[in-house]
Amino acid sequence: MSLLHHIRSLHSLAPANKDQVSAWRVAISVAVPSLALLAAGRPELIGYAVFGALTGMYGRTEPHQLRLRHQGQAAVLLLTGVGVGVFLSVHHIHSWALVVAEAAFAGVASLFTDRTALKPAGPFFGILALGACASVPAAVPWHTAVLIAAGSAGFSIVIGFGGWFRGRTWHRGRRRDVAALRGAGRRAAWLHAARYVTAVGAAGTLGVLSGSGHPHWAMAAAAVPLAGADLPSSVYRGVHRIVGTLLGLVVVAAILFPWPGSPLLAFPGHEAGVLACLVIILQFSTELFMARHYGLAMVSFTPVILLIGQLAAPADPGVLIAERAVETGVGAAVGILVVVLIRRRRVAVS
Repeated sequence: MSLLHHIRSLHSLAPANKDQVSAWRVAISVAVPSLALLAAGRPELIGYAVFGALTGMYGRTEPHQLRLRHQGQAAVLLLTGVGVGVFLSVHHIHSWALVVAEAAFAGVASLFTDRTALKPAGPFFGILALGACASVPAAVPWHTAVLIAAGSAGFSIVIGFGGWFRGRTWHRGRRRDVAALRGAGRRAAWLHAARYVTAVGAAGTLGVLSGSGHPHWAMAAAAVPLAGADLPSSVYRGVHRIVGTLLGLVVVAAILFPWPGSPLLAFPGHEAGVLACLVIILQFSTELFMARHYGLAMVSFTPVILLIGQLAAPADPGVLIAERAVETGVGAAVGILVVVLIRRRRVAVS
């Protein structure tokens, strides 16, 4: 395959496939619990609701029965990530312990997502939820945070299944997870899990040694290339992650830095409401492009994560943006390196 073909593949859009339908489902799943928390005067809890609502990103084009099962499995992944992350936050776990916990979670979650054949593939969103929740002070008891995420996940599942009531047809769909961990498939799954442990652990180690206050960003970025089906797609995802994040940070700067057109300055006294509404809008945009171009999706998703972090624990925007850029570059590079050095065995599942 020529170098020119690879370069063209980096910026080519996949064909549209009713992406706006899935985008609306996810946006509604994020909006309702987020606005409810905002109305209750607890915007710092919106992050827990958003991570629960990411359940709606799974099974976007699947028949309703298959989507219901996969979204239920995705909810387990996300709620486990939130639960572990909040537990670490409540107990003020040191950054080195966070690296160990997140690397171990990445390995176990990789086995789980390989077995269940979740789409989007891989445990990235669970890893992200764990690190993000661990990195901010817990504003509520552990069980309350998990209940908020669980309520949001449950609402997302209801939204995802709602279309069934129009036609009331029941399609079983294809069970892709039956033979996922048998024979050579089991060995491939364990190898893949080892790649996640290696990449996430190495990226987190570099993040801690660098003195960054957000090593979990490097760990999350390291997981991105590993979800690729082959070496080229893994490298594409890593490059998309870096470039999309950098462009997304420009959006973050336009939102958080004071300038005459800043949305925060336009509505003084309502900064939390503005940030919450922007999170909803940007999550819609994320899902609109997630299946078509990962880099474009990251332009929107990067602000989503940083804005919910600002709602939970405001920080200096300049430091936040600089550390996010560095940690993402380091993490994605580590992930690509692990993909190159430890090749994944591909097993056909009929």
